[in-house]
Amino acid sequence: MRHFKTILLAAAGAAVALPAAAQDNPSSAQTQQQVAKGPPPAWVTPSEPLPVPPDASGLAFVRLQDTVLHLDAHGQSTYVGQRVKLLHTQALQLGNLAIAWNPASGTPTIHAVKVHRGSETIDVLAKTAFEVLRREDQLEQAMLSGTLTAVLKVPDLRVGDELEVAYTLPSSDPTLKNQNAGILLLPGTTLPGRYHLGVSWEEGEEPRINATNDFGAEVVRSAHAIEISADNPAALVPPKDAPPRYNWQRLIEYSDFVGWNAVSQRFVGLFTDAAKLAPDSPLKQEAARIAAQQTDPLARAQEALALVQQQVRYIYIGLDGGNFLPASADQTWQRRYGDCKAKTALLLALLGELGIAAEPVLVQNSGADDGFDARLPNPGLFNHVLVRATIGGKKYWLDGTLPVVATASLAPDFPYRWVLPLTARGSALEKIAWVPAKKPEELNLYEIDARDGIDAPARIVTTSIKRGPDALVQYAQFSALTADQLLQAFRNNLTGDSSWDSIDSVTYRFDRDERASVLEIAGIGPVDWDVDGAERSLALPGGGFSPPGRHQRAADQDQTAPFYDSPSFTCYVTTLRLPKNTNPENWRFNSMFDTSMYGHVYYRAFDRRDGSLRLVRGSRTERPEIDPALAERDNARLARFDNSMAWAMYDPDQTMTLPPGLPKVAATYEGDWLHSSEACLPKDLR
Repeated sequence: MRHFKTILLAAAGAAVALPAAAQDNPSSAQTQQQVAKGPPPAWVTPSEPLPVPPDASGLAFVRLQDTVLHLDAHGQSTYVGQRVKLLHTQALQLGNLAIAWNPASGTPTIHAVKVHRGSETIDVLAKTAFEVLRREDQLEQAMLSGTLTAVLKVPDLRVGDELEVAYTLPSSDPTLKNQNAGILLLPGTTLPGRYHLGVSWEEGEEPRINATNDFGAEVVRSAHAIEISADNPAALVPPKDAPPRYNWQRLIEYSDFVGWNAVSQRFVGLFTDAAKLAPDSPLKQEAARIAAQQTDPLARAQEALALVQQQVRYIYIGLDGGNFLPASADQTWQRRYGDCKAKTALLLALLGELGIAAEPVLVQNSGADDGFDARLPNPGLFNHVLVRATIGGKKYWLDGTLPVVATASLAPDFPYRWVLPLTARGSALEKIAWVPAKKPEELNLYEIDARDGIDAPARIVTTSIKRGPDALVQYAQFSALTADQLLQAFRNNLTGDSSWDSIDSVTYRFDRDERASVLEIAGIGPVDWDVDGAERSLALPGGGFSPPGRHQRAADQDQTAPFYDSPSFTCYVTTLRLPKNTNPENWRFNSMFDTSMYGHVYYRAFDRRDGSLRLVRGSRTERPEIDPALAERDNARLARFDNSMAWAMYDPDQTMTLPPGLPKVAATYEGDWLHSSEACLPKDLR
């Protein structure tokens, strides 16, 4: 889900020039706007090409790649210059040039497209011109960016040629104008060659600058620039299994914002203005209708949220400077579509009419916000905005872009680490504390009813309960299907596989109170017994754990970095209803355990009563980050990890007396697993 365009300029090593993704015959999409041609700007001093070594091999050798950003009173521009020796057939794809830009920022200038072949220099632009396209390549994702793309396929390009390309792009955001913030980076893995990154500025335009200390090259600072040059930079790999923040490597950050408070103050005005309603706005009538129907403030907020979710379809709008600028609430309501900015402004307008205090909040939906507290203030780090309302002294999260089942909640639907509230007084980055999940994000119930006989097909009922983002994805997939369509889809996909002979019923629902997606499948299927004479054994579904991997790093990596595992909470509950023609005491099971390793708890318990054998197996993250000392301790314990499958075993000549003190395990058909799944964890963690 993309809502803000990240201001991130990459000095790409493995992909020196962006390959064109346009059609062979783009005339139908061609616009009248053309790129300009001219010399490089005065603030650029191109690097000297690095000699090609005689033993150069691989895809290509980068003789030079310059990425220089310049700040002035009008905003920012970015110069890119590169000269690449093509060493492999696949490198010829670098001749498919594509330069994309936002036309609201200005027009790019092409300085050179040349092919150097031995002593000959071929000026490609003397006979070939760029074609300018409006390329909406993400229409299927409901995105209208307005981006223009200049494409050129360099003719007669050969292995052994050197391709030279240089251009300058206006890269100011039309909303922020001369308030600049962004990042230049050198990837951890590059093609061999010479790389140069720089940020320069006119007098009075110096931003806050921060360069990480991992470039392996000298950082040169002057009165009006910061520059880094590196020849054949070594590969830089984040420490293995380290938290995501360790991926922030080889960066030059720049920002005109004095702090996150300044970003908050700058952006809140955009939403305040967009949420203002005209005196005759139909949204006032909508708010009055909600107020007449609901007296409880939370119910009113929920009605307003549902209106935005259901009656305004999502389309990302980046046209005419819409990357940061929200459309007005009245405009969005009139056209009935908008992106997250527009939906947030619309929701703020409705809540304001209802007398409910609310604020927009910038968030990062892709999970890349670990380490934001160490970054310079940069609004482009965020890619989404939603609403946080204060009702009855509690803060509720409301996201107008999510399905209508995503109601106002005390916790956001996505696992944010850092968010930025937008307030008139200015707010700092706010940390969202992580706590272990109270209920499983994935709970699977599996019932095998073998009462008709040990060798007869069994009645099987499976129930899948999902929470969090996966639940919303499943709702989007299944809620638009009729009951018959859902049944036929699962019948077609599952009937005849190793688990099902027939599918009798499929039911789907979304429980809004539990924020859970519930899918139940019932039918008839074979039981995959292992047979040894009169003995039977069955590996119960969902009963085993794969052992975790060793937490260890190569000697040249940072040994002090914590180890990270993405948080999760899963639970499997399996019930085997025993054949009536067998004695329950002849049924036994294998190991139970309750152990913690690498910050996860692993729990498995069995029970046998009332004619059934019951299993519960749960795993939950208790600590997403662990220190190396704990990892070392658990490495030594790893060989003793019980990764056995969960076995139900029948032997008519052997009985099993249950030891005292076993935990009681509810069957799949007992209790209320949707609302209470405490049995998925050992008692001390419930």
